[in-house]
Amino acid sequence: MIFSLASTLFALVSVALAAPSLSSRAVAAPTNFTISSLGYSGTGCPSGTAHYVLSNDRTKVDVVFDRLYAEAGPGIAANSNRRNCALTFGVNVPPGFTFGVASVGYKGFYKLDSAVTANQQSLYYFQSQINQATARSTLTGPIGGAEYSYRDSFDLVSTVLSPCGASTVLIVNSEVRVSNSGNTKGYGYIATDTLDTSLTQTLNFQWQTCK
Repeated sequence: MIFSLASTLFALVSVALAAPSLSSRAVAAPTNFTISSLGYSGTGCPSGTAHYVLSNDRTKVDVVFDRLYAEAGPGIAANSNRRNCALTFGVNVPPGFTFGVASVGYKGFYKLDSAVTANQQSLYYFQSQINQATARSTLTGPIGGAEYSYRDSFDLVSTVLSPCGASTVLIVNSEVRVSNSGNTKGYGYIATDTLDTSLTQTLNFQWQTCK
């Protein structure tokens, strides 16, 4: 117990010492910011089923999942009720800059019988940092089948920031879940249309200078 407490205090002190001194306003993204790698694992993203596109102005990244879906209903295995995908972005942040995820948007497809619910959640943080932020949405049936979009904005830039001017790893853990506990004979599905609609997640960055 003493060792655990000492380790926790050391981690908190380390984070406080490492916190960058920030400018008071957002700035344009540096042109030499790059995403060097994308790794992913989880029940909702088998190999070859997720990819990303970084915008030309380096203010957002779109992640497309081909297999991140969940469903529930009679005859459907319980392990299909929830699926997740943990993304790890290797990012190269130029000297004098730091960034956070200022908002997140989702686009997908869902179909829910009466009293069946679907939930989507994403957790964001930078490797070796304590601060985290969560975006969450809930959908409730009945809906016969429709595309959906959702956006969540939060003050991440004051709480979840990359290290100042250093290479780091942005971790995004996304989860979809369907529950028919309110209607055990009902069916529900969220995410990928069987024809051409994939679940898309958009991370919008906000940049600041630091030292």
